[in-house]
Amino acid sequence: MKIQLTQAILCEGKHDVQRLQGIFDTLILPTHGFQIYNNTARRKLFGKLAQQRGIIIVTDSDPAGMQIRKFISQGIPADQITHVFVPRAEVEVEDTDNAVILTAFERAGLVGMTALGHPKCVDKLTLYRDGFSGKPDAKARYQALLRALDLPEHLSVNHFCAIVTQEEYDANRPRL
Repeated sequence: MKIQLTQAILCEGKHDVQRLQGIFDTLILPTHGFQIYNNTARRKLFGKLAQQRGIIIVTDSDPAGMQIRKFISQGIPADQITHVFVPRAEVEVEDTDNAVILTAFERAGLVGMTALGHPKCVDKLTLYRDGFSGKPDAKARYQALLRALDLPEHLSVNHFCAIVTQEEYDANRPRL
């Protein structure tokens, strides 16, 4: 049985679409990689979908995927976008196991949530106070934190704060 979602899912390529269609019952569209940069009609479509039903962006964990994710996000209000990050070890969405994909969607608050809503996410002040931001060795410490949580190495602090719960952060912070 497929998981029904209201939001449209945007991913990089047709093989990613095929992989995600096996798990989710929703509109799933590819960006066709870097072709999105020259396809204004497709970008307008993504903006319209975001406004109408919200979008979920799922790209590979490599620098190209992060660049595409950032480009799509420009000009779309943040409250209309949910970012799902496939763990760094997986890299390619199309080759990622269904259970790992579902865990990534759960981490983003899209499946497996209770009626009470989303759990509290970690905030930037906490990252600063714990030395993961704004301190001399913050970059190295932040990269270690990303590795401990099995998140992409190019994940911005803003995206980190949007997807990592306080509970998950607290459970992994002592290991650093």
